[in-house]
Amino acid sequence: MNTFLDFEKPIAELEGKIKELHHLGSSDRLNIVDEVTKLQSKVERLLKQTYAELTPWQKTQVARHPGRPHTSDYINGLIENFTPLAGDRCFGEDTAVISGIGRFRGYSVIVIGHEKGADTSDRVHHNFGMARPEGYRKAVRLMSLADRFSLPVITFIDTPGAYPGVGAEERGQAEAIARSTEACLGLRVPLISVIIGEGGSGGAIALASANHVIMLENAIYSVISPEGCASILWRNADKAEDAAESLRLTSRDLHRLKVIDEIVQEPVGGAHRAPEDVIKRLGDSLDSNLRKLVDIPGGELRARRRRKFLDIGAGTEN
Repeated sequence: MNTFLDFEKPIAELEGKIKELHHLGSSDRLNIVDEVTKLQSKVERLLKQTYAELTPWQKTQVARHPGRPHTSDYINGLIENFTPLAGDRCFGEDTAVISGIGRFRGYSVIVIGHEKGADTSDRVHHNFGMARPEGYRKAVRLMSLADRFSLPVITFIDTPGAYPGVGAEERGQAEAIARSTEACLGLRVPLISVIIGEGGSGGAIALASANHVIMLENAIYSVISPEGCASILWRNADKAEDAAESLRLTSRDLHRLKVIDEIVQEPVGGAHRAPEDVIKRLGDSLDSNLRKLVDIPGGELRARRRRKFLDIGAGTEN
């Protein structure tokens, strides 16, 4: 069953008419085919028009679409012989973060990523992609392993933010996020990060302090969610649309501000309409960038990475 966003209602109506026509058992089959073809053309035109003019708030809705490919989908589509590695060797396992070792187009790599889940029970199991301290400590453990065995690291970012529960705070959530960010910056192997959906706050940057940061066209990346920003600035979460505009959280804005390095275009209508297409496009981008980084000495990789983040915002106009 397709899930349509609020601004997609005209598209939903047209696709509903197409489905109705498909179910008709009319003898005048040619007329039905002609009508379906016309409606399908209208859908395609409307999709292109709608997605060419998305506001930051509409992009936020697309980034959160439940049908978007998740980290597990990218692993299944891009990583061969993936072997999950679990636990932080301190407290326990965090299913909000998937991690392991596998092969990507001839390279042995470490993969770490937030996982939101595909349906309700899956989302509960993965805590909606909100990692606890043990998730970030697991990431640190995997990055240490990558450094020891000279394995490039690929991270997938898709989280509304780190989990803010009492237990997480008691176990040192802020310290775990800081340690994970420090581990990213200290790596002597290539680190490529991809914002595939939501990139929320420190919970995202803890896995995204990379040599090369890629962002899908309709993903978002911000220090706080639009709802959280609106609640602080205006004491009213209904101002989320205004907050999204001010936060500069879209891929286009962040590329202009040099917070990210590359935008991977999504199929018309968003990644959820053609998951295999966007997975292949991202795979090609990862492959190209990994080949550029693998021969750079470890010390230089680390120095470039640190300098890159220190330079963010320098000489940039709002």
